[in-house]
Amino acid sequence: MKLTESSAEIWVPDGVSEDAALKRTTYMAIAAHQDDVEIMALEGILAGFGNSEKWFTAVIVTNGAGSPRDGIYGKYTDEQMQAVRKLEQKKAAFVGEYAAVALLNHPSSNVKSSSNPAVKNDIKAIVAASRPEIIYTHNLADKHDTHIGVALRTIAALRELSSDQRPKKLYGCEVWRDLDWLVDTDKVVFKLDTRENIATSLVGVFDSQIAGGKRYDLATQARRRARR
Repeated sequence: MKLTESSAEIWVPDGVSEDAALKRTTYMAIAAHQDDVEIMALEGILAGFGNSEKWFTAVIVTNGAGSPRDGIYGKYTDEQMQAVRKLEQKKAAFVGEYAAVALLNHPSSNVKSSSNPAVKNDIKAIVAASRPEIIYTHNLADKHDTHIGVALRTIAALRELSSDQRPKKLYGCEVWRDLDWLVDTDKVVFKLDTRENIATSLVGVFDSQIAGGKRYDLATQARRRARR
């Protein structure tokens, strides 16, 4: 598949062809950053884990250049951080037995620009090739501008697809904040109380962000347990 950025790639953990990997996709998450997927789309990841009939594909839109850094990563350049973030995302894909992970490698400026069609076109091409039944992306009330940009580009891409290429369901997900301000009838609650070991491992591989002060490994599971 021809993607916009020359550094973009589609990585397949189990080594099947790119075409076969995408076509087997039943669940897909389209997220702004490396590690967003493992928090907001765990339902789809667990549905595909160890299941040859259901498969999860992650689409990561940005390149990770602006990631916070500390500890051993404190003096890393943006280019070095991009390489680290890409490797961490591949580790998560391997642990979670993803069908594939598409690393689009766009700068955040591309995502936020409604006049730049590159992100929309990449998403459109991947969804058309995969035709997942369910797509998870960010929600339109998200606090993060890049998250909102990804949600808008995703919606725009889906609107340009024919009805048979669109998913049956599209979920707008939260990563870090609560959705308590929404009435219950407007929310969908995912059941995430199985395979805690896998869930913890998925966020634990993002060492560069944990070292930067974001304790994904503790906070994500704590929030899920508190919501049971």
